[in-house]
Amino acid sequence: MTEPAADDDLARCDIGIVCALPLELAEFVRRCERVRTYTGGDFVFRGGRYDGIRIVVVESGTGQARARRAAQALVDAHHPNWVLSCGFAGAIDERLKAGDIVVADRLLCGSQPPIQLDFRFPSDPARGWHVGGLLTTLEIVRTVAEKRKLAAETGALAVDMESYAVAEFCREQHHRFFAVRVCSDDLSADLPPEVLSLFGSTGAVRWGAVVGALWKRPSSAQDMLKLREQASLAAEKLAVFLDGVVKQLHAAK
Repeated sequence: MTEPAADDDLARCDIGIVCALPLELAEFVRRCERVRTYTGGDFVFRGGRYDGIRIVVVESGTGQARARRAAQALVDAHHPNWVLSCGFAGAIDERLKAGDIVVADRLLCGSQPPIQLDFRFPSDPARGWHVGGLLTTLEIVRTVAEKRKLAAETGALAVDMESYAVAEFCREQHHRFFAVRVCSDDLSADLPPEVLSLFGSTGAVRWGAVVGALWKRPSSAQDMLKLREQASLAAEKLAVFLDGVVKQLHAAK
């Protein structure tokens, strides 16, 4: 029996993307063609073609443990040429605003050794594009005071909860890795306290927590609506940025 050519291997993809929440890559996935959705183990996969480039997105849920497992599942199932960690981040540098893009040149995580990423990508602050450190933490960083403290300690531009784990896995397995995040919040105000209990470990909205928040503090509804609007705008900006990124990475192979 003749083996199929690589281009005919439907299981393979050119670029695999790990994100925590469906909303983060929803706009980008909408721009793909022939999208198929399936569940593998604990994770939801969405695959399609973007300008002829085979893309698979896996939704890991929040946190490093799930992100690493999702990266493993992605590589095992689809053998991507590149693995990306994409999604939302919180700006911790004063210069960054909601909607700005952060391309990581190093990944930081507490006392773990930094992971340096060897590539050249120009910053363009006028367009809201920044290159620098991305810090991964165990919990959501909610207050402006916490963000400023982390920025002073690490020199990072933004904070997320998954990228270091994905980068570490890729380094161990010798997979090419790239991390790009969009800032869904900045240092203009604290996040509402309810955000800490809003999402479960899988990234699904905990509706009981939502109802409880509204019962305890009715004004939280307005805060949550504002966060949702910011997140939707951030997802659109990430999709626009990824348009160029996936084409450049695909060409780089």
